Amino acid sequence: MVNSKKKVATKKTSPSLAIAKKKSRGNKDVVSVEAPIISSYNDRIRPLLDTVDRLRNLNVMREGIHLPTIVVVGDQSSGKSSVLESLAGISLPRGQGICTRVPLVMRLQRSSSPEPEIWLEYSDKVVPTDEEHIAEAIRAATDVIAGSGKGVSDAPLTLHVKKAGVPDLTMVDLPGITRVPVNGQPENIYEQISRMIMKYIEPQESIILNVLSATVDFTTCESIRMSRQVDKTGERTLAVVTKADMAPEGLLQKVTADDVSIGLGYICVRNRIGEETYEEARVQEDLLFRTHPLLSLIDGDIVGIPVLAQKLTQIQAKMITRCLPDIVQRINEKMDNSIAELNKLPKVMTSTGEAWTRFNHIIFSTKEF
Repeated sequence: MVNSKKKVATKKTSPSLAIAKKKSRGNKDVVSVEAPIISSYNDRIRPLLDTVDRLRNLNVMREGIHLPTIVVVGDQSSGKSSVLESLAGISLPRGQGICTRVPLVMRLQRSSSPEPEIWLEYSDKVVPTDEEHIAEAIRAATDVIAGSGKGVSDAPLTLHVKKAGVPDLTMVDLPGITRVPVNGQPENIYEQISRMIMKYIEPQESIILNVLSATVDFTTCESIRMSRQVDKTGERTLAVVTKADMAPEGLLQKVTADDVSIGLGYICVRNRIGEETYEEARVQEDLLFRTHPLLSLIDGDIVGIPVLAQKLTQIQAKMITRCLPDIVQRINEKMDNSIAELNKLPKVMTSTGEAWTRFNHIIFSTKEF
């Protein structure tokens, strides 16, 4: 339950989540920004996440074995891309209409190297890229998978980001929900996207990251309606409220009243604006929630991208820990069944003599029958 107790405007940010510190240099205060997002849980989570990612590479989901997955959903223009960009510290495709047209599997991995490693995987291809060209590379890969028009496809595109300061997370970003097709989009675009979203959020192993804009009534959001269909109590749903600076009035009441049953709680964030760097955006976000007359009343434990990163990392670790024993058991059962089926097959014959012996045995058995 979210703490509704009002905070004064001078509340302090948790030291473990501090994103900016002031250092004295001569007579000036200089803002020193730490690494974008660093979670203390990373070292323990990475082995678990690597195990799940290896299972994902082996396509065990095709065998009906569902893996713990953070699934990112939201109505079109809810600010979904901005949240993911802030978590990963990279720029994703932007523009009018649907920018995400395929499931984008984002694998973020903290790295000690100062140089980031970024690459895409799709259709048995590996395409290296860099921070400057990542959006262009994603667009090109999407055109290969879903065509150069405005249609969607449920064939996934995997983005690997190894970079200093990112949290260890694996998320699946799905197309934003739109009801009215624009020029070039299929007439049934809403149905296509809905089916794709339901496919990913229905398994009990899925964690639903529902991105909501502070500018709208949460009860009218299509993404809320869909998530409640498969998670009525909200125990698997975490809400991220974007654009807090654009609609601060009543936001505290929205996240404390919880009219839409968000079991894992709310995190309020500020979107990056214009040409701000990610570090500058985090400083401005921290300043906003500490000094704004209305937003400063919201509990510091539920505001900011660093808080979101830590929350997601914790939830992901708990879900993996809870699900992994059952996944191992189901994989072993599948293997035992496959081995039993293989043992029923005839032995491999390596010579003509063996083939003739087997053939004569079949003839003899047929005569006796």
